[in-house]
Formats: sequence, C-alpha cells, structure tokens
Amino acid sequence: MADDDEQIYPFQFLGPDAVLDAVESLGYEANGQVFALNSYENRVYQIGLEGGDKLVCKFYRPDRWSDAQILEEHQFSQQLSDLEIPVVAPLSINGDTLQVCQIEGEAFRFAVFPYQRGRAPEFDQDAHLEVIGRFLGRVHRVGAQAAFTHRPAFSVQSFAEDSASFLLENDFIPLSLLQAYESLSQDLMGRLNDRFQDVAGQISIFRVHGDCHPGNVLWQDNTPFFVDLDDARNGPAVQDLWMLLSGDDMQMQRQLGIIVEAYEQFNEFDVRELVLIEPLRTMRMMHYAAWLARRWVDPAFPRNFPWFESERFWSDHVLALREQLAALDAPPLRLSVFR
Repeated sequence: MADDDEQIYPFQFLGPDAVLDAVESLGYEANGQVFALNSYENRVYQIGLEGGDKLVCKFYRPDRWSDAQILEEHQFSQQLSDLEIPVVAPLSINGDTLQVCQIEGEAFRFAVFPYQRGRAPEFDQDAHLEVIGRFLGRVHRVGAQAAFTHRPAFSVQSFAEDSASFLLENDFIPLSLLQAYESLSQDLMGRLNDRFQDVAGQISIFRVHGDCHPGNVLWQDNTPFFVDLDDARNGPAVQDLWMLLSGDDMQMQRQLGIIVEAYEQFNEFDVRELVLIEPLRTMRMMHYAAWLARRWVDPAFPRNFPWFESERFWSDHVLALREQLAALDAPPLRLSVFR
C-alpha cells in the first residue's frame, strides 16, 4: 500500500493531453474536447469523439481498490445491464473493462463508459419514486444471488470506528472540540453496534449499489439510470433506499412507503432493516468527515472544501452527530400505515 503522497499526487499528471492519449490508445478518435466532471475520489472526464458522440473516462484513485475489487464492480454492473436494468456499465475493449496506461512513469487504471444523458429525478413526484423503487427491486433481486468476494461490507468498524480513530489521531479536530468529539464518538459507536447487533443474522446482506443518492440517478425518458457503482459493497437493501428520502419524518415515511410498495413487485423488503436507517446515516456522516481528512493532501480537496479546516465546520459536525445520537434512540420509520 502506498503512502498518502504516492497515492494522491500522481493525479497531477492527468492533463487533457494525457487523458486524450489514454482514450485514443483504445482505438477511439477524440475531437479534443475534454470536460472534467464533478468527481474527487477518482478523476472522471467527458470526452468528445469525432462524429459527435461522447464517452466518459474514469481514472481510478491509485491503491483504493484492487484490480479484483474493481472488476467485481464492473461484472455486477454488466450483469445488471445485460438484464436490461438501467445501470451504466463500463465498455469492454478487446474483452477487458479495466484498462491501464502509463503517464509520466505512473501506471493509471481507467475505464470508459457510454455517455448517458439525464437530469435529477423529481422526488416530489410519486411516479418517479415508483419507477425507482421497481428498478431497485430488480437490482437487489440480482444482487441477492451472490455476495461480493473481494469487496468489503458496510460495517461500524470501517465507517465509524476507523473514521473516528483517524480524525483523533491526526489532529484534524480543533482542540476546543476534541474532548466533545471523542466522548460523543464513543457513545455513537456503542449505539451503532447495538443497532446492528439487534438484526445480526436476521437480515440479508448482499451486493448493493452502496451510494444510491440522487446525484447517482439520471432521469431520462421516464427511466432512472443508475451510475457510479464505485462504492458498491455487501450491505442491507435499505442502504440503497434511505439516501433517496428527504424532509421530515412524515414525508420520509410517505416516500419510503411508495418506494417499497413498488420495490416489492420484484423483491421482498425486510421491514426489520428500517432500524438501520439512522445508523447508516450516522456512519455516512462520520465516514465523510474522515474521507475529507484522508484526502487532504490531494490539492483538489483544500481547493474545493476550504471550510473543512474551520472551527465552524467541526462545531456543526459535532452538533449534527449529537442529533444523530438522539435519532438512534428514537423509533425507526414505519411502513405499516402504507400496507
């Protein structure tokens, strides 16, 4: 495993010419148009091709995933796409979806994807929720046929405990909030472990999208196209549902009811998973803060997240986690009113 400097800085070599050279090495004829898309963990570019077509080229962050883990993501995406489930899968070039190029002596792994038009779904429209629910039911019906072998699972250890430890050990938290964060994180981890223990051995864990937030769903011609399975892991079905919810508890209950009713046309949903919504939300919040800290030596992060080093951010973060501590003790969302 490379250290942080070795892991991060090779991205500096990804100038437009290097990106175009990588794409053209696969036999494509680029027209010179390179547009960087909104991605920080990896580097993703929209490439214009001669004749007017486009494709998307994704360069993977070195040392984050192994080749086997990336290929599992590709295989899952392709399996779904082959079943006419609207998932944007990588293109196979000469039988390979994972490509390698050399730039300034550094080896970069990358993949190319078909360009998919689309806009954000309108989550205030029941019809959009229903269609998304039906397709997620199909995604999970396929995902439940097997678990990832090389990719990890969602766990309190990796998303909460490791995150808190990294922040505490690397002096990111202001001294004025250090004790509060340390005490609060310990309380949170106790609650999180309790909630997962409550359903351990009772619910199914299988291949899920893992990062199914509205930005990873593109709406086109009344169809939701699911993109970016880079965070796909083994997890509970509810992981792909809760990030689609917004508003107060009543609004989220209503949205969840619509999604699950449509979901169950293709796959059964286990209501015991509802107790994991707030734990999964808490874990994501803790992981996000640690993700920013782990990537801080990448120049793109200070440039795009300048507020991360401010005391205001950490004060707000501690306050949000305190609210999550209360949420972990509150009754979970229910579906009974919709059934």
